Amino acid sequence: MFGISPLGWVHTLGSLPAIPLAVYMFACHGRIVPQSAPGVAYFVSMMVGAVTVFLVAHQPVSYGIGAATILLLLAGYGIGLIPSLGRVGRYLETLFLSLTAFLLMVPTVTEILRRVPDGHPLVTDLNSPLLLGAQASLLVILIVGLTAQIIHLRRAGKRSASAAPGIASIE
Repeated sequence: MFGISPLGWVHTLGSLPAIPLAVYMFACHGRIVPQSAPGVAYFVSMMVGAVTVFLVAHQPVSYGIGAATILLLLAGYGIGLIPSLGRVGRYLETLFLSLTAFLLMVPTVTEILRRVPDGHPLVTDLNSPLLLGAQASLLVILIVGLTAQIIHLRRAGKRSASAAPGIASIE
């Protein structure tokens, strides 16, 4: 079905939970929260997808996306272990993990448009206006989303600083 190999299904089904998990965390917390249960599940699901892409990819760009995703995941989940970064660490964590969600959605949207409906996909050419428009829309969502996240983090940091004068905020 959809021209996907058994290993391709492992890749697809392994990474699929990351999408609703990311949506949930963005909606509830305004960002991906690594220290939460959904954050841990997101990490596992993203790693399954990022690692298995090296086994199923047909385009060289897929290897770059997989490698970038792994690096951003490790950086995003590891940066919180450096307490000396304070607020900067929270900003970087948010940036890195939002980029992982973007790197998940670009190939997801591309593959859906190139495979659905089965046998008669909406897109047959990588330069299709529909595909390019969908990818551009994802870029706009990333830019608007990151801007909103930064504003939210700044406001939270200011509230935290004004609520406890003299105490450094880690928001």
